[in-house]
Amino acid sequence: MRISIPLNRIRPELTSSQNRVRWEKLRSFLFGSRTSYGLVTNVLLYMVLIAIGFVYLYPLLFMFVTSLKSPTDLLNPMVQWIPSEVYAGNYEKAFRVLNYPQTLASSLLISVVPSLIQAVVASVVGYGLARYRFPGKNLILILLLATFIIPAQNTVIPQMLTYRRYGLLGSIYSLILPAVGGQGFRSAIFILIFYQTFQSLPKVLEEAARLDGASDLTIFLRIAVPAAVPAYIISIIFSTVWYWNETYLTVIFLEGGIQSLPMQLSKFVQAYENLYPPGTVNIFDRLNEAVKLSGTFLNILPLLIIYFVLQKWFVESVERSGVTGQ
Repeated sequence: MRISIPLNRIRPELTSSQNRVRWEKLRSFLFGSRTSYGLVTNVLLYMVLIAIGFVYLYPLLFMFVTSLKSPTDLLNPMVQWIPSEVYAGNYEKAFRVLNYPQTLASSLLISVVPSLIQAVVASVVGYGLARYRFPGKNLILILLLATFIIPAQNTVIPQMLTYRRYGLLGSIYSLILPAVGGQGFRSAIFILIFYQTFQSLPKVLEEAARLDGASDLTIFLRIAVPAAVPAYIISIIFSTVWYWNETYLTVIFLEGGIQSLPMQLSKFVQAYENLYPPGTVNIFDRLNEAVKLSGTFLNILPLLIIYFVLQKWFVESVERSGVTGQ
């Protein structure tokens, strides 16, 4: 016996099921699912990222565009973002005023060298605090936090008197020796970064190495150091930037013996007037906003290059250093 179902009863059910599937696909496309973001979420996310990026990039773009303007473009209110000509004279003047090659070399010396030393020393101290037990360990951690919390202005006078007693003022050693002793600029935060990194390192690796007869130094160099590469990259980059931008302590400790780019930039107006005395130059050689911004851009250019070159490793290091293990 054959049972027949009317087609007019099947078609509404099929249509309703198809509509439900289409609606689910449309909703997943617009608002996302458990495994992916939807179109609306992506649009909102990119709008927020573009807005944040514009806030940070606007001053840099304004600085770069203005530095390429000629004196005629600066006086013309119609010229805003696109100069009528690319004028390199501003950079030539700023290059001469800053004495750029020599000042750049001095800046690299007083920022990169202490940063490398500080990263190595901070890793050793962080490893010792993370892997060994000894009396006074907690007290040392508290003192490290205190050195990070206490402003540098409160300790600069004792430091200056100590450096003067040992003849370190005005020398690069006033920056290198504190880094060797684990007391460089903001060393505490780098020690804590390495401390957290080595704390997350599985102890079974060290125990297996000790069973194979490895010494503590071998374990540190062959197991701990390769695992802490992200922490090294973060420490070197941040430390270099902080040493580069630090002018308060650098001026006090170096006493003008070594001139960095930020120090030279702080007296840019006076140096420019000494090189181009007022009343003896024409309108094209007078100090203006474009020349000042050219000097500022030359000052931050090495840091921008470092960031763009190391951007990939820096982002990966930040992500990896924030992951805790065993």
